[in-house]
Amino acid sequence: MRFSYVTETCLAPAIGNGGLSDDAFTRMLMAAAPAQDRLCQLCEADGLPALTVVRGDADLAAARALADDWRGRLDEVVVLGTGGSSLGAQTVCALAPGDGPRLHFLDNVDPATLAALQARLDPRRCGLLLVSKSGGTAETLAQALVLLPAFAAALGEERLPRHAAVITEPGARPLGEIAARHGLPRLDHHPDIGGRFSVFSIVGALPALLAGLDVAALRRGAAEVLEAAVGAERIESCEPAVGAAIAVGLLQEQGIGQSVFMTYRDALADLGLWFRQLWAESLGKDGTGLTPLRALGTADHHSQLQLYLAGPRDKMFTLVMPGTAGQGPRMDSELAAAAGAEALAGRRLGDLLDASARATAETLVRAGRPVRRIEVPTLDEAALGALMMHFMLETVIAADLLGVNAFDQPAVEAGKVLTRQYLAEARP
Repeated sequence: MRFSYVTETCLAPAIGNGGLSDDAFTRMLMAAAPAQDRLCQLCEADGLPALTVVRGDADLAAARALADDWRGRLDEVVVLGTGGSSLGAQTVCALAPGDGPRLHFLDNVDPATLAALQARLDPRRCGLLLVSKSGGTAETLAQALVLLPAFAAALGEERLPRHAAVITEPGARPLGEIAARHGLPRLDHHPDIGGRFSVFSIVGALPALLAGLDVAALRRGAAEVLEAAVGAERIESCEPAVGAAIAVGLLQEQGIGQSVFMTYRDALADLGLWFRQLWAESLGKDGTGLTPLRALGTADHHSQLQLYLAGPRDKMFTLVMPGTAGQGPRMDSELAAAAGAEALAGRRLGDLLDASARATAETLVRAGRPVRRIEVPTLDEAALGALMMHFMLETVIAADLLGVNAFDQPAVEAGKVLTRQYLAEARP
Protein backbone atom coordinates (compact mmCIF):
# COMPACT_ATOMS: atom_id res chain seq x y z
CA MET A 1 0.00 0.00 0.00
CA ARG A 2 1.01 3.61 -0.55
CA PHE A 3 0.74 4.53 3.14
CA SER A 4 0.62 2.92 6.56
CA TYR A 5 -2.33 3.50 8.82
CA VAL A 6 -2.07 3.47 12.62
CA THR A 7 -5.33 3.79 14.58
CA GLU A 8 -4.67 2.00 17.88
CA THR A 9 -3.96 5.34 19.57
CA CYS A 10 -7.60 6.34 19.11
CA LEU A 11 -8.72 3.54 21.42
CA ALA A 12 -9.08 3.46 25.20
CA PRO A 13 -6.51 0.67 25.81
CA ALA A 14 -3.83 2.96 24.37
CA ILE A 15 -4.83 6.40 25.67
CA GLY A 16 -7.22 5.83 28.56
CA ASN A 17 -10.64 7.35 29.13
CA GLY A 18 -10.37 9.77 26.21
CA GLY A 19 -10.31 6.93 23.69
CA LEU A 20 -12.98 4.79 22.12
CA SER A 21 -13.75 1.68 24.15
CA ASP A 22 -13.15 -1.72 22.58
CA ASP A 23 -16.84 -2.59 22.87
CA ALA A 24 -17.95 0.59 21.13
CA PHE A 25 -15.32 0.14 18.42
CA THR A 26 -16.51 -3.40 17.74
CA ARG A 27 -20.14 -2.28 17.59
CA MET A 28 -19.34 0.51 15.15
CA LEU A 29 -17.27 -1.78 12.94
CA MET A 30 -20.11 -4.28 12.78
CA ALA A 31 -22.50 -1.45 11.93
CA ALA A 32 -20.16 -0.43 9.09
CA ALA A 33 -20.23 -3.88 7.48
CA PRO A 34 -23.53 -3.30 5.61
CA ALA A 35 -22.13 -0.02 4.24
CA GLN A 36 -19.10 -1.86 2.90
CA ASP A 37 -21.41 -4.45 1.31
CA ARG A 38 -23.43 -1.71 -0.39
CA LEU A 39 -20.24 -0.06 -1.61
CA CYS A 40 -19.11 -3.35 -3.10
CA GLN A 41 -22.43 -3.89 -4.87
CA LEU A 42 -22.58 -0.33 -6.21
CA CYS A 43 -19.01 -0.47 -7.47
CA GLU A 44 -19.64 -3.79 -9.19
CA ALA A 45 -22.65 -2.22 -10.94
CA ASP A 46 -20.75 1.01 -11.67
CA GLY A 47 -23.28 2.80 -9.51
CA LEU A 48 -20.71 5.13 -7.95
CA PRO A 49 -18.83 6.64 -10.90
CA ALA A 50 -17.02 9.09 -8.61
CA LEU A 51 -15.13 6.04 -7.31
CA THR A 52 -15.11 3.65 -10.25
CA VAL A 53 -13.84 6.27 -12.71
CA VAL A 54 -10.35 5.36 -11.46
CA ARG A 55 -10.59 1.92 -13.09
CA GLY A 56 -9.74 3.23 -16.56
CA ASP A 57 -8.85 6.28 -18.62
CA ALA A 58 -11.06 6.13 -21.73
CA ASP A 59 -12.85 9.28 -20.53
CA LEU A 60 -9.67 11.37 -20.70
CA ALA A 61 -9.03 11.50 -24.46
CA ALA A 62 -10.43 15.03 -24.93
CA ALA A 63 -8.70 16.27 -21.79
CA ARG A 64 -5.33 14.92 -22.93
CA ALA A 65 -5.68 16.55 -26.34
CA LEU A 66 -6.54 19.93 -24.83
CA ALA A 67 -3.75 19.69 -22.26
CA ASP A 68 -1.17 18.81 -24.90
CA ASP A 69 -2.24 21.77 -27.00
CA TRP A 70 -2.22 24.29 -24.15
CA ARG A 71 1.04 23.01 -22.66
CA GLY A 72 2.69 23.55 -26.02
CA ARG A 73 1.84 27.23 -26.37
CA LEU A 74 0.56 28.79 -23.11
CA ASP A 75 2.49 30.04 -20.08
CA GLU A 76 -0.42 30.38 -17.66
CA VAL A 77 -3.90 28.92 -17.14
CA VAL A 78 -6.58 30.39 -14.90
CA VAL A 79 -9.02 27.80 -13.53
CA LEU A 80 -12.39 29.39 -12.75
CA GLY A 81 -14.32 27.28 -10.31
CA THR A 82 -15.23 27.08 -6.65
CA GLY A 83 -15.64 24.39 -4.00
CA GLY A 84 -15.46 20.92 -5.46
CA SER A 85 -14.78 22.33 -8.92
CA SER A 86 -11.46 23.66 -7.63
CA LEU A 87 -10.24 22.13 -4.36
CA GLY A 88 -9.52 18.64 -5.68
CA ALA A 89 -7.54 19.98 -8.62
CA GLN A 90 -5.67 22.40 -6.36
CA THR A 91 -4.72 19.52 -4.08
CA VAL A 92 -3.38 17.38 -6.91
CA CYS A 93 -1.60 20.24 -8.68
CA ALA A 94 0.37 21.06 -5.54
CA LEU A 95 2.61 18.16 -6.66
CA ALA A 96 3.25 19.78 -10.06
CA PRO A 97 6.86 19.46 -11.25
CA GLY A 98 6.87 23.04 -12.53
CA ASP A 99 7.49 22.29 -16.21
CA GLY A 100 4.07 23.32 -17.51
CA PRO A 101 1.90 26.43 -17.54
CA ARG A 102 1.53 28.18 -14.22
CA LEU A 103 -1.95 27.44 -12.87
CA HIS A 104 -4.00 30.04 -11.01
CA PHE A 105 -7.10 28.76 -9.18
CA LEU A 106 -9.53 31.63 -8.97
CA ASP A 107 -12.05 30.18 -6.53
CA ASN A 108 -13.40 33.34 -4.90
CA VAL A 109 -15.06 36.52 -6.13
CA ASP A 110 -13.03 39.09 -4.22
CA PRO A 111 -12.91 41.93 -6.77
CA ALA A 112 -9.44 43.05 -5.67
CA THR A 113 -7.98 39.57 -6.22
CA LEU A 114 -9.51 39.20 -9.66
CA ALA A 115 -8.46 42.69 -10.73
CA ALA A 116 -4.89 42.16 -9.55
CA LEU A 117 -4.60 38.84 -11.39
CA GLN A 118 -6.19 40.22 -14.55
CA ALA A 119 -3.72 43.10 -14.61
CA ARG A 120 -0.80 40.64 -14.63
CA LEU A 121 -2.11 38.28 -17.31
CA ASP A 122 -1.14 38.36 -20.97
CA PRO A 123 -4.16 36.85 -22.79
CA ARG A 124 -1.91 35.89 -25.72
CA ARG A 125 -0.07 33.41 -23.47
CA CYS A 126 -2.90 32.48 -21.10
CA GLY A 127 -5.84 30.07 -21.04
CA LEU A 128 -9.13 30.14 -19.14
CA LEU A 129 -10.69 26.90 -17.89
CA LEU A 130 -14.28 27.38 -16.68
CA VAL A 131 -15.55 24.58 -14.41
CA SER A 132 -19.05 24.18 -12.97
CA LYS A 133 -21.05 20.94 -12.74
CA SER A 134 -24.40 22.72 -12.95
CA GLY A 135 -23.04 25.36 -15.29
CA GLY A 136 -24.86 27.95 -13.23
CA THR A 137 -22.61 28.52 -10.23
CA ALA A 138 -22.89 32.27 -9.61
CA GLU A 139 -19.25 32.77 -8.65
CA THR A 140 -17.90 30.95 -11.70
CA LEU A 141 -20.31 32.73 -14.03
CA ALA A 142 -19.31 36.07 -12.53
CA GLN A 143 -15.62 35.37 -13.11
CA ALA A 144 -16.34 34.26 -16.67
CA LEU A 145 -18.45 37.34 -17.40
CA VAL A 146 -15.50 39.52 -16.43
CA LEU A 147 -12.60 37.64 -18.00
CA LEU A 148 -14.04 36.22 -21.23
CA PRO A 149 -15.00 39.62 -22.70
CA ALA A 150 -11.59 40.99 -21.72
CA PHE A 151 -9.83 38.08 -23.43
CA ALA A 152 -12.06 38.41 -26.50
CA ALA A 153 -11.21 42.11 -26.75
CA ALA A 154 -7.48 41.42 -26.44
CA LEU A 155 -7.32 38.38 -28.71
CA GLY A 156 -10.15 38.85 -31.14
CA GLU A 157 -13.29 36.72 -31.09
CA GLU A 158 -11.89 34.26 -33.63
CA ARG A 159 -8.88 33.39 -31.43
CA LEU A 160 -10.78 33.05 -28.13
CA PRO A 161 -11.57 29.31 -28.61
CA ARG A 162 -7.82 28.64 -28.55
CA HIS A 163 -7.59 30.25 -25.11
CA ALA A 164 -10.72 29.15 -23.23
CA ALA A 165 -12.62 25.93 -22.52
CA VAL A 166 -15.60 24.85 -20.42
CA ILE A 167 -16.31 21.82 -18.23
CA THR A 168 -20.00 21.42 -17.40
CA GLU A 169 -22.77 18.83 -17.48
CA PRO A 170 -24.33 17.85 -20.80
CA GLY A 171 -27.51 19.59 -21.85
CA ALA A 172 -28.67 23.18 -21.66
CA ARG A 173 -26.44 24.89 -19.10
CA PRO A 174 -25.50 28.57 -18.66
CA LEU A 175 -21.81 27.81 -19.15
CA GLY A 176 -22.74 25.67 -22.12
CA GLU A 177 -24.55 28.62 -23.65
CA ILE A 178 -21.45 30.76 -23.16
CA ALA A 179 -19.31 28.06 -24.78
CA ALA A 180 -21.68 27.89 -27.75
CA ARG A 181 -21.79 31.67 -28.14
CA HIS A 182 -17.99 31.91 -28.36
CA GLY A 183 -17.32 28.54 -30.02
CA LEU A 184 -15.33 27.31 -27.02
CA PRO A 185 -14.37 23.65 -26.51
CA ARG A 186 -16.85 22.04 -24.12
CA LEU A 187 -15.93 18.95 -22.09
CA ASP A 188 -18.61 16.96 -20.28
CA HIS A 189 -18.76 16.88 -16.50
CA HIS A 190 -20.14 13.46 -15.53
CA PRO A 191 -23.72 14.13 -14.33
CA ASP A 192 -23.52 11.49 -11.61
CA ILE A 193 -20.32 12.78 -9.98
CA GLY A 194 -20.78 15.53 -7.40
CA GLY A 195 -18.29 18.36 -7.12
CA ARG A 196 -16.56 17.37 -3.89
CA PHE A 197 -16.20 13.79 -5.18
CA SER A 198 -14.96 14.85 -8.62
CA VAL A 199 -11.19 14.92 -8.15
CA PHE A 200 -10.56 11.73 -10.16
CA SER A 201 -12.86 12.82 -12.98
CA ILE A 202 -12.03 15.25 -15.75
CA VAL A 203 -12.48 18.08 -13.21
CA GLY A 204 -9.28 17.12 -11.42
CA ALA A 205 -7.61 15.32 -14.29
CA LEU A 206 -7.48 18.17 -16.82
CA PRO A 207 -5.69 20.64 -14.51
CA ALA A 208 -3.36 17.82 -13.45
CA LEU A 209 -2.55 17.06 -17.08
CA LEU A 210 -1.93 20.75 -17.72
CA ALA A 211 0.47 20.74 -14.76
CA GLY A 212 2.40 17.80 -16.20
CA LEU A 213 1.29 15.27 -13.61
CA ASP A 214 0.83 11.52 -14.12
CA VAL A 215 -2.96 11.13 -13.97
CA ALA A 216 -2.69 7.40 -14.67
CA ALA A 217 -0.60 7.01 -11.50
CA LEU A 218 -3.07 9.15 -9.54
CA ARG A 219 -5.92 6.89 -10.57
CA ARG A 220 -3.82 3.75 -10.08
CA GLY A 221 -3.13 4.62 -6.44
CA ALA A 222 -6.81 5.39 -5.91
CA ALA A 223 -7.86 2.12 -7.57
CA GLU A 224 -5.60 0.12 -5.27
CA VAL A 225 -7.37 1.54 -2.22
CA LEU A 226 -10.82 1.09 -3.76
CA GLU A 227 -10.24 -2.56 -4.64
CA ALA A 228 -8.72 -3.30 -1.23
CA ALA A 229 -11.71 -1.71 0.54
CA VAL A 230 -14.50 -3.34 -1.45
CA GLY A 231 -12.64 -6.66 -1.54
CA ALA A 232 -11.84 -6.85 2.17
CA GLU A 233 -13.14 -10.17 3.50
CA ARG A 234 -13.33 -8.88 7.07
CA ILE A 235 -14.62 -5.45 8.03
CA GLU A 236 -11.63 -4.83 10.31
CA SER A 237 -9.40 -5.16 7.23
CA CYS A 238 -11.25 -2.36 5.44
CA GLU A 239 -9.26 0.69 6.50
CA PRO A 240 -11.84 3.32 5.44
CA ALA A 241 -14.43 1.46 7.53
CA VAL A 242 -12.06 1.45 10.50
CA GLY A 243 -11.58 5.22 10.19
CA ALA A 244 -15.30 5.87 9.88
CA ALA A 245 -16.08 3.60 12.84
CA ILE A 246 -13.57 5.42 15.04
CA ALA A 247 -14.74 8.91 14.07
CA VAL A 248 -18.45 8.19 14.51
CA GLY A 249 -17.81 6.05 17.59
CA LEU A 250 -15.88 8.87 19.29
CA LEU A 251 -18.72 11.26 18.47
CA GLN A 252 -21.37 9.00 19.94
CA GLU A 253 -19.47 7.65 22.95
CA GLN A 254 -17.21 10.56 23.88
CA GLY A 255 -18.94 13.57 22.32
CA ILE A 256 -15.86 14.25 20.19
CA GLY A 257 -17.32 16.17 17.29
CA GLN A 258 -14.25 17.92 15.89
CA SER A 259 -11.70 16.29 13.62
CA VAL A 260 -8.30 17.99 13.29
CA PHE A 261 -6.61 17.10 10.01
CA MET A 262 -2.92 18.02 10.20
CA THR A 263 -0.52 17.49 7.31
CA TYR A 264 3.26 17.76 7.43
CA ARG A 265 4.22 18.91 3.95
CA ASP A 266 3.40 22.24 2.32
CA ALA A 267 2.43 20.26 -0.78
CA LEU A 268 -0.35 18.67 1.31
CA ALA A 269 -1.75 21.91 2.71
CA ASP A 270 -4.57 21.89 0.17
CA LEU A 271 -5.38 18.28 1.03
CA GLY A 272 -6.62 19.64 4.35
CA LEU A 273 -8.89 22.13 2.58
CA TRP A 274 -10.23 19.42 0.28
CA PHE A 275 -10.87 17.11 3.24
CA ARG A 276 -12.61 19.92 5.10
CA GLN A 277 -15.18 20.36 2.33
CA LEU A 278 -15.59 16.62 1.81
CA TRP A 279 -16.20 15.93 5.50
CA ALA A 280 -18.33 19.02 6.24
CA GLU A 281 -20.68 18.99 3.24
CA SER A 282 -21.10 15.22 3.27
CA LEU A 283 -21.77 14.69 6.99
CA GLY A 284 -23.27 17.92 8.32
CA LYS A 285 -26.97 17.11 8.00
CA ASP A 286 -30.10 16.46 10.05
CA GLY A 287 -28.56 17.87 13.24
CA THR A 288 -25.53 15.60 13.15
CA GLY A 289 -22.04 15.67 11.66
CA LEU A 290 -18.37 16.10 12.45
CA THR A 291 -16.57 19.42 12.18
CA PRO A 292 -13.29 19.21 10.22
CA LEU A 293 -10.43 21.51 11.23
CA ARG A 294 -7.46 21.90 8.92
CA ALA A 295 -3.97 22.35 10.36
CA LEU A 296 -0.44 22.39 8.95
CA GLY A 297 2.63 21.15 10.78
CA THR A 298 4.89 22.54 11.96
CA ALA A 299 3.45 26.03 11.49
CA ASP A 300 0.32 25.34 13.54
CA HIS A 301 2.30 23.83 16.40
CA HIS A 302 2.93 27.45 17.30
CA SER A 303 -0.69 28.58 17.01
CA GLN A 304 -2.93 25.62 17.86
CA LEU A 305 -1.06 22.92 19.76
CA GLN A 306 -1.58 24.49 23.19
CA LEU A 307 -5.33 24.21 22.66
CA TYR A 308 -5.08 20.69 21.29
CA LEU A 309 -3.09 19.45 24.28
CA ALA A 310 -4.68 21.35 27.17
CA GLY A 311 -8.04 22.53 25.86
CA PRO A 312 -11.39 20.75 25.68
CA ARG A 313 -11.34 17.01 24.98
CA ASP A 314 -13.61 17.41 21.98
CA LYS A 315 -11.20 16.62 19.15
CA MET A 316 -9.73 13.65 17.37
CA PHE A 317 -6.55 14.05 15.33
CA THR A 318 -5.41 12.75 11.96
CA LEU A 319 -1.71 13.34 11.28
CA VAL A 320 -0.60 12.80 7.68
CA MET A 321 3.17 12.31 7.86
CA PRO A 322 5.17 11.94 4.64
CA GLY A 323 8.68 10.60 5.11
CA THR A 324 10.91 13.67 5.18
CA ALA A 325 13.84 12.41 7.28
CA GLY A 326 17.13 12.93 5.45
CA GLN A 327 15.58 15.35 2.93
CA GLY A 328 16.33 18.98 2.22
CA PRO A 329 19.32 21.23 2.77
CA ARG A 330 21.69 20.55 5.64
CA MET A 331 21.99 22.98 8.57
CA ASP A 332 25.42 24.43 9.23
CA SER A 333 27.09 22.69 12.18
CA GLU A 334 29.45 25.54 13.11
CA LEU A 335 26.72 28.15 13.11
CA ALA A 336 24.38 25.84 15.05
CA ALA A 337 27.06 25.36 17.73
CA ALA A 338 27.61 29.11 17.98
CA ALA A 339 23.85 29.60 18.47
CA GLY A 340 23.70 26.89 21.14
CA ALA A 341 21.47 24.77 18.90
CA GLU A 342 23.60 21.62 18.81
CA ALA A 343 20.55 19.42 18.19
CA LEU A 344 20.25 21.02 14.73
CA ALA A 345 23.91 20.76 13.81
CA GLY A 346 24.41 18.83 10.60
CA ARG A 347 20.77 17.85 10.40
CA ARG A 348 18.57 18.41 7.35
CA LEU A 349 15.34 20.41 7.35
CA GLY A 350 13.42 17.21 6.70
CA ASP A 351 14.87 15.72 9.89
CA LEU A 352 13.32 18.53 11.93
CA LEU A 353 9.95 18.18 10.20
CA ASP A 354 9.93 14.41 10.73
CA ALA A 355 10.99 14.65 14.38
CA SER A 356 8.37 17.34 15.05
CA ALA A 357 5.60 15.23 13.52
CA ARG A 358 6.54 12.15 15.53
CA ALA A 359 6.92 14.15 18.73
CA THR A 360 3.53 15.83 18.24
CA ALA A 361 1.80 12.50 17.72
CA GLU A 362 3.37 11.06 20.87
CA THR A 363 2.64 14.17 22.94
CA LEU A 364 -1.02 14.10 21.94
CA VAL A 365 -1.23 10.41 22.84
CA ARG A 366 0.35 11.06 26.24
CA ALA A 367 -2.26 13.77 26.80
CA GLY A 368 -4.99 11.19 26.18
CA ARG A 369 -6.09 12.62 22.84
CA PRO A 370 -7.25 10.17 20.13
CA VAL A 371 -4.69 10.24 17.32
CA ARG A 372 -4.36 8.29 14.10
CA ARG A 373 -1.20 8.46 12.04
CA ILE A 374 -1.02 8.08 8.28
CA GLU A 375 2.60 7.66 7.23
CA VAL A 376 3.44 8.19 3.56
CA PRO A 377 6.94 6.95 2.64
CA THR A 378 6.88 8.49 -0.86
CA LEU A 379 4.65 11.43 -1.72
CA ASP A 380 3.81 11.17 -5.42
CA GLU A 381 0.71 11.02 -7.61
CA ALA A 382 -0.07 7.40 -6.73
CA ALA A 383 0.24 8.04 -3.00
CA LEU A 384 -1.93 11.14 -3.19
CA GLY A 385 -4.56 9.26 -5.19
CA ALA A 386 -4.54 6.52 -2.56
CA LEU A 387 -4.99 9.04 0.27
CA MET A 388 -7.85 10.87 -1.44
CA MET A 389 -9.69 7.65 -2.28
CA HIS A 390 -9.28 6.50 1.33
CA PHE A 391 -10.94 9.65 2.65
CA MET A 392 -13.72 9.53 0.06
CA LEU A 393 -14.56 5.97 1.07
CA GLU A 394 -14.29 6.82 4.74
CA THR A 395 -16.70 9.72 4.25
CA VAL A 396 -19.29 7.56 2.48
CA ILE A 397 -19.16 4.94 5.25
CA ALA A 398 -19.28 7.56 8.02
CA ALA A 399 -22.37 9.07 6.41
CA ASP A 400 -24.00 5.65 6.41
CA LEU A 401 -23.23 5.24 10.12
CA LEU A 402 -24.73 8.68 10.83
CA GLY A 403 -27.81 7.93 8.72
CA VAL A 404 -27.31 10.77 6.23
CA ASN A 405 -26.79 11.01 2.46
CA ALA A 406 -23.13 11.71 1.72
CA PHE A 407 -23.83 13.07 -1.75
CA ASP A 408 -26.32 15.92 -1.26
CA GLN A 409 -26.15 19.37 0.40
CA PRO A 410 -29.73 20.63 0.67
CA ALA A 411 -29.03 23.28 3.31
CA VAL A 412 -26.78 25.25 0.95
CA GLU A 413 -29.55 26.03 -1.52
CA ALA A 414 -31.34 28.54 0.76
CA GLY A 415 -28.30 30.81 0.75
CA LYS A 416 -28.05 30.62 -3.04
CA VAL A 417 -31.71 31.66 -3.40
CA LEU A 418 -31.20 34.63 -1.07
CA THR A 419 -28.02 35.65 -2.92
CA ARG A 420 -29.96 35.79 -6.19
CA GLN A 421 -32.63 37.92 -4.46
CA TYR A 422 -30.08 40.40 -3.15
CA LEU A 423 -28.41 40.63 -6.57
CA ALA A 424 -31.78 41.37 -8.18
CA GLU A 425 -32.27 44.22 -5.70
CA ALA A 426 -28.79 45.71 -6.22
CA ARG A 427 -28.08 48.53 -8.64
CA PRO A 428 -26.15 47.51 -11.79
